[in-house]
Amino acid sequence: MGIEYYVGIDIGSTCAKTVVMGAEEKTLHRLLRPTGWSSVETASSIQEELESLGISADRSIVVSTGYGRAAVPFAAKNITEITCHARGACHIHGTEDLTVIDIGGQDTKLIAVERGQVTDFLMNDKCSAGTGRFLEVMANTLSVTPEQLCELARTGGGTSISSMCTVFAESEVIGLIGKGEKRENIAFAVVDSIVKKVASQAGRLKLDQKVCLTGGLCEFDYLRDRLSHSLRCEVSSSPEGRYAGATGAALYARDLYMKQKRMNG
Repeated sequence: MGIEYYVGIDIGSTCAKTVVMGAEEKTLHRLLRPTGWSSVETASSIQEELESLGISADRSIVVSTGYGRAAVPFAAKNITEITCHARGACHIHGTEDLTVIDIGGQDTKLIAVERGQVTDFLMNDKCSAGTGRFLEVMANTLSVTPEQLCELARTGGGTSISSMCTVFAESEVIGLIGKGEKRENIAFAVVDSIVKKVASQAGRLKLDQKVCLTGGLCEFDYLRDRLSHSLRCEVSSSPEGRYAGATGAALYARDLYMKQKRMNG
């Protein structure tokens, strides 16, 4: 029995995304689960879930990417997240010229792509404000979900957070709460902090082509709107955006199979 499925697994610091493609690059499944404390256990759970869907090892080829890509023993190849996110975002948005802003759990990646090739990229440090983890910590401090925080921020204003470190920023937020600052104003300051950090990074890349937001925050409309305003360009998104890395990995799995097929005649 030949290969029927091309599987991309993106094990990030907080979430693991899996994309299964069939013939003609058609997406058949998108799977999402928390990474948890062990990427090895996460990979094993993904393999079990794939097998339950009828996607067995002898009928599929797997490429892994992301923070835990080396923890996928059944992957035919490991590819860096920069490469996979670029490929996946271009596929999702239907263009080979793109600037990708990927806000992940522990870092934010900015990737410039021209003619389908990565020409430049930047990554922030893990303690800075422009990450999903930062938003999650601040939401917990305000006793809301990240989605609720972004909605609260729409009606807030007049407050700012100066710290770029999550620990110090959380102390600032606790101080604002102690002073009786309105929750929507603190929420505004949290989102504004993320946007300023990302915009500062993005200023080092040329933004004369389409710009898209990927990662776990790509469907947070208010955050995307604020980024568009700050960057003075439209920032696009897609419900598939958080699967960009896994999508790119699945496409590379298909490339790998086609290459092997040609070599075998």
